[in-house]
Amino acid sequence: MSRFDSYATKYQTIKMERRDGILQLTFHTDGGPLRWGLLPHGEFPDAFADIARDRENRVVIMTGTGDEFSGVRATPGTSSFPTRPSIETIDRVHWEGRALLMNLLSIEVPVIAAVNGPAWRHSEIPLLSDIVLAADTAAFQDSAHFVSGLVPGDGMHIVYPLLMGFNRGRYFLWTGQTLSAQEAHQLGLVAEVLPRDKLLARAWEHAENIARMPTLQTRYTRLILTEYLKKRLQDLLGYGLAMESLALMEKPEA
Repeated sequence: MSRFDSYATKYQTIKMERRDGILQLTFHTDGGPLRWGLLPHGEFPDAFADIARDRENRVVIMTGTGDEFSGVRATPGTSSFPTRPSIETIDRVHWEGRALLMNLLSIEVPVIAAVNGPAWRHSEIPLLSDIVLAADTAAFQDSAHFVSGLVPGDGMHIVYPLLMGFNRGRYFLWTGQTLSAQEAHQLGLVAEVLPRDKLLARAWEHAENIARMPTLQTRYTRLILTEYLKKRLQDLLGYGLAMESLALMEKPEA
C-alpha cells in the first residue's frame, strides 16, 4: 500500500492535496497549464499507481491549471515527432502508454474530472472519469496524433469511438476536429457544463456526496463500471501502440 505523504510531492507535473479522503490532482507545467511531453507521460502512470495503492483515498478529482487543461492545439505543419525517435524512446512511450490508462483505471475509487479549459492533448484521460464536468470554455481535440504526424494508437482509437459512436469518433480522429464544451455535452462526453469559476466547487460537491457513502459500495461500484473499459483497453491498447510505433519508422532519422 502507498501512503499519501510518500507521493504527495513526488511529481513535478501534478500538485496534490487531500481533505477528508478526497484527493485533488491539479496538472501543471511549472505552475502554468500542463504542456504534454515525456515528463508527464512518465509521471502520470506512476502517480496513478501510487494513488491506486493508497486505501485512504475515497474520491479523486482531476483538474488543470489556469485557463487550459492540457496540451497545445494542433496547427497545420505541427509534428509530435518531426524525426524518427530512438528505439529507447519508442520503447519508453510504448511501455508508459500502456501503463498510463490501465493505471488510471486501476484506481478503485470514483474519479471526477473538472476540465477547466481546452484539453488539446490526451483528452481521453479526463473523459475516462466516472463524472466529467467541463467549464464553458473547455474544448476537446486530439492534437497529438493523426493531424500531427502520429497514428492515434495510444487509447484515442478506443476511447473516442466508444464514447462518441464509431463513425463520429473516427471522423474526430482523422480530421483533428475540435469539440466545444457544449458539443461534448450534446454528444454525452461531458455530464455538466458550468462557468469556470463554479467548476471546481461543483466537483467537490459531487466528491463530498460520494465520500459520505459506505466505502465498499463506492469502491465496488467503481470496479464494475470500469471493468468493460479495462477489457477494451487490454484487447486493443498494446496493438494500437505497436502500430503507432511502427509508423514512426517512416520518419527521417535525426
